[in-house]
Amino acid sequence: MTSHSGPRALGAFLRARRAQLDPRECGLPGNDSARRVKGLRREEAAQLAEISVDYYTRLEQGRVRASAPVLAILARALRLDDDQQKYLYELAGRTDDQPRHRRPAQRLRPAMRRLLDQLTYTPALVLGKRLDILAWNPAAVALYTDFAAIPADRRNYLRLVFTDPAIRAMHQDWAHDARDAVAAVRMEAAADPDDPDLARLVGELTIQDTDFRTWWAEHRVNSATYGTKHYRHPLVGDLTLDCDTWAGADDSGQRLMILTAQTDTPSHDALRILTSWTAEPAEAPARDRTP
Repeated sequence: MTSHSGPRALGAFLRARRAQLDPRECGLPGNDSARRVKGLRREEAAQLAEISVDYYTRLEQGRVRASAPVLAILARALRLDDDQQKYLYELAGRTDDQPRHRRPAQRLRPAMRRLLDQLTYTPALVLGKRLDILAWNPAAVALYTDFAAIPADRRNYLRLVFTDPAIRAMHQDWAHDARDAVAAVRMEAAADPDDPDLARLVGELTIQDTDFRTWWAEHRVNSATYGTKHYRHPLVGDLTLDCDTWAGADDSGQRLMILTAQTDTPSHDALRILTSWTAEPAEAPARDRTP
């Protein structure tokens, strides 16, 4: 490995890129009078990458080699374009692991939008590849969260199950539901192993969560299209909901996920109460996401 590559060269690139970023564009305060240099502080870069400051410091100092998952989250945190990502992987000596070009944006099918519009009291989501959340209805917002408040590139069902404390706490059997979500995405990985967005998602969750790392390594797969969810909602209490997923007729990979409760049950009554509070607001817009 030449002097133009390796851990020290990688560290120099990380420092240079960090200096180029505007803290405000990264969602960080930019009016700190104590800020003596342009760009991000080392601690802020570590925060965005969701790794420890000590580990990030060692990366910049060339004292540790970066794994492929770490490179994936660094590329996201430092907002690297395709050329910069390629350069990052080359510096790390991992050219075989570098992400491929981004796929075209996932576009919501009109038929899916129409189905969402007609499900007033039924929570429903349109899921794309990797369980990306492409669209939702107001009832889904009432059940889960305000998806519009989540940045588009973070709006992923698997990521929320593992990283959103409120959604995680809702699941009475979180481990069972989370493992099923991992198994569903693991099955997708076999169909498209070169998907760079999938690599970034898996890399991020592998570093952040021990359970995800363990379950991903199990290679368990699951293509089940129905099941039962047991939730404990902070507003209406316990809910037992049937979860059915309907695949689109084309090869877009889009699926409509709907949650219903058996009639004449406490869960049915609670779901009606919950969704009635959000049935009338303006329609949640369809959300197309660029992977």
